[in-house]
Amino acid sequence: VQLQASGGGSVQPGGSLRLSCAVSGRTLSRVDVAWFRQAPGKEREFVVVTRWSGGRTYYADPVKGRFIISRDNAKNTVDLQMNSLKPEDTADYYCAGGSTIILSNVRSADAYHYWGQGTMVTVSS
Repeated sequence: VQLQASGGGSVQPGGSLRLSCAVSGRTLSRVDVAWFRQAPGKEREFVVVTRWSGGRTYYADPVKGRFIISRDNAKNTVDLQMNSLKPEDTADYYCAGGSTIILSNVRSADAYHYWGQGTMVTVSS
């Protein structure tokens, strides 16, 4: 499975960006896809996941109400709409995939087998 993230860039506080993760090598309908981010000098942290079974989504508290994840199984893409961006959202954003992740592990980077390259998001005035 290959994942390719795109859509990063620079935006002012309060602005919006839309990231996209293209999945190939396996049908998206059987893959959990998550977004993680890593700010300079900090550890990678969980942002959100969309699960293939049941379509449930789980958000990290700092992004709830501002970020929206969506998946298009026909196009094999997972998008992350980021609104009301804050300077603390500045980070490299990674999409990750896995298919046998138990619920208690969905926020753990170690649970995901496949990773895309990062796409940088900078929020600054």
